[in-house]
Amino acid sequence: MTSTAPVTKNTALTIEKVGGRIGAVISGVRLGGGLDEATVAAIRAAVLEHKVVFFRDQQHLDADEHEAFGRLLGEPVAHPTVPSVDGRYAFAVDNDHGGRANQWHSDVTFVPAFPAFSILRAEVVPPYGGNTLWANTAAAYAGLPEPLRVLAESLRGVHTNDYDYAAARPEAPSAELLRHRKVFTSTKFETEHPVVRVHPETGERVLLLGNFLQKLAGLRSSDSRAVVGVLQSHVERPENTVRWQWRTGDVALWDNRATQHYGVDDSDDHERTLRRVTIDGDVPVGADGRRSLLLSPESVPEPAHGIASGASTGGALTEV
Repeated sequence: MTSTAPVTKNTALTIEKVGGRIGAVISGVRLGGGLDEATVAAIRAAVLEHKVVFFRDQQHLDADEHEAFGRLLGEPVAHPTVPSVDGRYAFAVDNDHGGRANQWHSDVTFVPAFPAFSILRAEVVPPYGGNTLWANTAAAYAGLPEPLRVLAESLRGVHTNDYDYAAARPEAPSAELLRHRKVFTSTKFETEHPVVRVHPETGERVLLLGNFLQKLAGLRSSDSRAVVGVLQSHVERPENTVRWQWRTGDVALWDNRATQHYGVDDSDDHERTLRRVTIDGDVPVGADGRRSLLLSPESVPEPAHGIASGASTGGALTEV
């Protein structure tokens, strides 16, 4: 399915779906900070509709223009614990900095106002493997049987960055595990979110789960794991997902409020380097009208590299 969205008097975007429930390729645009308002509005509308959109052949983008494009969508934010090597919002995601994930997650859900959008561009891609998958959490909610919807809407989940990284990646070297724990949990966050969030722009109800979800409030650990497993299985259903095979110069833009993603670690020791900018979000509101709540720490420190991220402490997670 291809659609053409008028942008300016002399320009039009072409939007082609790549999956029935999630994903589209946008062509006819050169990304950067100089895009006009109509173009930005069309791109924003596309990502809200398709959840993740892809742009080919954007090799011209550097860190400055990557960030400049991000500012057209909102305020870039830094990661609350992971430092940026060069002090930029567009920081590297590679083999040594969280590029091997093998976990479904939405970025930085351990803080109250986690990122609204993420913009990822490929600099170096391996000769095989290294794909990223996205899942539509609005479609996952919509597909739940009515009894599960009612249950999910009544639940609250505690998200934390102090999760069992060794269990998530049992094959990772012990030195890497220690380094990850020291940096990633330099400040330990816990936030209680509604399991079903009302999207602030589309009004859709979405499932708010992922690997940062530690437990469901009010349930025993065994019951919590069982319920989360059932709900998460609907997110991961193949018809709710799309898989992207990266090429150098590709850019992916996704709605972090309505998706989960999964970076596949299957490219052996080949280099894989991408850069990501994340755009600040807002505090989720559940189907019952209750907002998310920061449980700890009581006060939020400045980001690790000194770039202020605002009271929301949103930011990019380095696992893609």
